[in-house]
Amino acid sequence: MTYLQSFSQMNKQLGQLDAWIERAAAYAQGRKVDPATFLGFRLAPDQFAFGRQVLITCDTAKLAASRLSGKAAPTFPDTEKDFDELRARIRATRDYLDGLRAEDFDSADTRVVSQPRWEGKWMTGADYFHEHALPNFYFHLAHAYALLRHNGVDLGKKDYLGALSLRDPA
Repeated sequence: MTYLQSFSQMNKQLGQLDAWIERAAAYAQGRKVDPATFLGFRLAPDQFAFGRQVLITCDTAKLAASRLSGKAAPTFPDTEKDFDELRARIRATRDYLDGLRAEDFDSADTRVVSQPRWEGKWMTGADYFHEHALPNFYFHLAHAYALLRHNGVDLGKKDYLGALSLRDPA
């Protein structure tokens, strides 16, 4: 699988996340609950709240694409405080991913990737993507899903997966 295919899948999953938030907004409205309360929901006291899970999901996708392609990623202030602002963040991230092309990743495997928290250590682009970026993206995406589901939003596996490329057995 190519990097472009992987980022296309991340983009699709971000679209699913956007749809989940839309469903959460409808759920909150139907129950007369302030939707902003969802942003603070946590599965455990030491885990990030729902709003932060969404931001990290977006950031993981855009920063991985940037680090592997060498293209500057958009910056966001991390000040989102409601569903509309989270959804705008998701859309902006998806727009960035939509601009990627296969040739942007020609040297991705051998790029040197480091982060300040790695204290001077680094990974190759290929190792970074497979060992860090992909697992981190799905970790935070799954937590966002679990938080909504745990708090009553009617979501199921089909909502997580989204549309599949099913074919007739002709």
